[in-house]
Amino acid sequence: MDSLSDAALYNSIAFALTSTGSSSYSLTTVQFIKAWFLDDATKMNPNLNYGQMNRGPTGQSGSHTGILDLKGMAKVLTAIEILRKTKCTDWTADLDNKMIAWTKEYIGWLESAPISLEEKAATNNHGSFWYNQVAALKLLVGDKAGALAVTNTFFTKQYMSQITANGEQPLEAARTRPYHYHAYNLAAMITNARLSAYAGDASVWNKTTNEGSTIKTALDFSMTLSADTSGETSYVAELYPSVAAVGAVYGDTNGKYATFLAKGEPAYAEEAYFLWNQPLAGGEAESAALLKASGTTTAGGPKATKGTTTKDNGASLHSVNWVLSAFALAGLQYIFLL
Repeated sequence: MDSLSDAALYNSIAFALTSTGSSSYSLTTVQFIKAWFLDDATKMNPNLNYGQMNRGPTGQSGSHTGILDLKGMAKVLTAIEILRKTKCTDWTADLDNKMIAWTKEYIGWLESAPISLEEKAATNNHGSFWYNQVAALKLLVGDKAGALAVTNTFFTKQYMSQITANGEQPLEAARTRPYHYHAYNLAAMITNARLSAYAGDASVWNKTTNEGSTIKTALDFSMTLSADTSGETSYVAELYPSVAAVGAVYGDTNGKYATFLAKGEPAYAEEAYFLWNQPLAGGEAESAALLKASGTTTAGGPKATKGTTTKDNGASLHSVNWVLSAFALAGLQYIFLL
């Protein structure tokens, strides 16, 4: 599912940036969505009855942890919203109606199946991802009030006990891969906040837990953790999209987030997450990397096509809003997710 959701999202973004009406990118997006959800020969049934199945003679049934396998639905929603808002001719009214019908049936299962309700009740990242999956699905079918009800429930229930005063996430710290799970739940919390904001309530970014912490507090604490200590060096980059998101939403007055990214991933401006986490400051090297990726250069070196050279966070940088201008012209609202 992760590969499917990424393919749908990135192809839809490429379409919005380069084309109108129809293109190979939009056709590819539609092809993936149809194969997974709509075509009779290949589509997924609208349930996860056999997700992460318990095997054996007394098993043959899914487990509540299998609900997590469709956490990528938030990206699928984003892809479909891009096709809708750009009036892509490949995404027809018939396909949209069929996708809505499939989604409504799946929502019904998620809100009633015992294994799904068990996942909903989970106090750690499993519960966090359940809420953003259901909120995204509500948005897909046009139910903004329902989506807000879902995110509001998360931010008044699970969220309230997930972050301590110093930003620790104790339920994730207790796991076998604590660095990974800190980043994992941060991604879920940030996605829930973005979905809430898209549905009309951005106040959750400043929602404090029982101990007075916010999503930013949790991110700041996670930045102090060492993946080396727990033998998780292969997971170190999982935190970067959350760093970019927090820097973009809360600001980066002292350059802490840009510096952290530049140290860990010097060419972070070439990463997809940099695109939908704007404005996010970076130095000359990061701006140059983004401009190189866009193909916008001059004989004298990189030059921003829009905006001006400014000072921010102690570094001289170009305002690299060429991509955001393209999205604004397309009339898109930004709901890009981790």
